[in-house]
Amino acid sequence: MNRTKIDEEEYWHSSKCKAFTFDDEEDELFQLKESKRAVNSLRDIVDDDDDDLEKITWSGEPVGSISWSIKETASSSTNSSEGRDVNLQKGSSGFPKQASSYSLSSFFKGRNKHGSFQSLSDALTDTSFKNYAPELCRSKADYKDYSSDWSPKDTVRRLQRGKVCSLERFRSLQDKLLLLDEAVAAHNGNVITAILIFLKRTLKKEILFRELELRQVALHHLIHFLKETGDQKLLLDLLRFLDRTEEVALTQYREHLSIRDAEKRKDFLKSCIGLSFSPDDAAHIQDHYTLLERQIIIEANDKHLESAGQTEIFRKYPRKASILNMPLVTTLFYSCFYHYTEAEGTFSSPANLKKTFKECDFSALQIPDKQYVLTALAARAKLRAWHDVDALFTTKNWLGYTKKRAPIGFHRVVEILQRNNAPVQVLQEYVWLVEDVETKLNLAVKYKCHDVVIDTYRDLKDRVQLMAYRCKVERGSPAEEKIDSILNNPVRKSNVYVANPVEELKDAY
Repeated sequence: MNRTKIDEEEYWHSSKCKAFTFDDEEDELFQLKESKRAVNSLRDIVDDDDDDLEKITWSGEPVGSISWSIKETASSSTNSSEGRDVNLQKGSSGFPKQASSYSLSSFFKGRNKHGSFQSLSDALTDTSFKNYAPELCRSKADYKDYSSDWSPKDTVRRLQRGKVCSLERFRSLQDKLLLLDEAVAAHNGNVITAILIFLKRTLKKEILFRELELRQVALHHLIHFLKETGDQKLLLDLLRFLDRTEEVALTQYREHLSIRDAEKRKDFLKSCIGLSFSPDDAAHIQDHYTLLERQIIIEANDKHLESAGQTEIFRKYPRKASILNMPLVTTLFYSCFYHYTEAEGTFSSPANLKKTFKECDFSALQIPDKQYVLTALAARAKLRAWHDVDALFTTKNWLGYTKKRAPIGFHRVVEILQRNNAPVQVLQEYVWLVEDVETKLNLAVKYKCHDVVIDTYRDLKDRVQLMAYRCKVERGSPAEEKIDSILNNPVRKSNVYVANPVEELKDAY
């Protein structure tokens, strides 16, 4: 029996987790050291602002009050009669035990289900005891939240400062509306939105709509909030209550953005045509439906041609993306790129697109002449189809004479051709058609159209500029030979204007 008792004592004393005893001084020192480290670690969690903190006991009485002092005095006198605690060993300063309810052991010790005391390590890992110590260091303002009856004005002021404030105590309709009016008067959008969310949750929508109709600022905030959160049902109910038929129609029209399937989107747009839109918006909806219907037809046909592999342009330039739900200009560029030579009667023809979305008063989507020329020029130049580019600007009058005309200006034509790496011969042809002489010379010099520069200086009879430009061309090139022939021609030499006679004499000698 004695042997068993000795073995048990050796087991418990050799374990890392020693049992809690009131008499063991070494265990008491170990517990106090761990308690000190635990309390110091709480400083990272709890603010150290002692000015705004109030320490309380477990009974809820503030430390330092009169009742607390009386209890401390009585407790200390009782403990002094029973005995004093032993000072710590190894010459360290003593830590007298206090009988106050505000003690370190009371933070981390408590009785478990079996009636025994918990150890420090168990207490720190127990979630029911973890939150005790931080609760002792709340600010005075936090305790006031649970006891004070905040007015609507004070509640709005606290919400402006970012304080947590419950709105559930505002139960009557009058109090809720007064709270909303205070938020509007404070001109704080976040507070207004927060209170509107509370009202939306606690009021019937008929009552909420009726009261917001009298408060336009709050009404605008709620409409914006519903649009941002995507609450379409409540938003439509609100707009119908306000008799905003056009906004109801536009809100329903915006739902097409969430429809991915092209056929379903087309059917939805068709159902939107009969809604109460304004004349301009109604034309836009009709054009949108017509364009999507055209894109579905073109996409299905081109997808079949591309998969069959019988069309040269699709083999040489495979499609990179679908044309569905693309803008009108993108659709026109696609048609000019893949279907430029088709007859006007086909849906994919550029001429058919231009005719369908012709510039007129009742159409929202329009293709003006300048837009058509720019798009067709960019598409055909990308394919290096210079014959189509030439035909795009060739017009014929009633006498049968042909003439080149560009509604966008030939200087822009030259820039677009150059971006698509057009050869110099093609560029020169259109640089010649630029009417302004200075612009023509700048473009010719920039893109090295030597014939245009030389012939322009010759027509201007500017011998000095011809001689200066001769130094810029390559030695032995056709451009240099052409300049020399002009300068050395005795007939033209007498007709060429000499800008500076002195310089001409110097060159002669």
